[in-house]
Amino acid sequence: MESVEPRTSWTFVTNHARILAMILRDPEIRLRDLADSCGLTERAAGAIVGDLENAGYLTRVRHGRRNHYQVTPGTLFRHPAEGPHEIANLLHLLVDLDPQAGATGHPSTDGDRRERQPHG
Repeated sequence: MESVEPRTSWTFVTNHARILAMILRDPEIRLRDLADSCGLTERAAGAIVGDLENAGYLTRVRHGRRNHYQVTPGTLFRHPAEGPHEIANLLHLLVDLDPQAGATGHPSTDGDRRERQPHG
């Protein structure tokens, strides 16, 4: 019987969702930091931000030398399998994961959640 190599390169969360959650956490995050956190090039991270902006999931406004992002409230999942559900719950789940906790995934305090609600 032929052995099959396990597939280890996939994750449950896409880079699009990960980047949108990071922007919700920090609306003035730099493209370089988005790329580093996702293990992407700045060009790839920029393309994802462009995808999200073109699809209406966020807006980008230039403030001096920095971008300020705003996640659009009420946006829905794109795939028909998720139906007409808003992405807010998924984003808040990802935002509440403390990035410093790493693999342990210990959530941050509930008090922090109020500060990271989408503006709009």
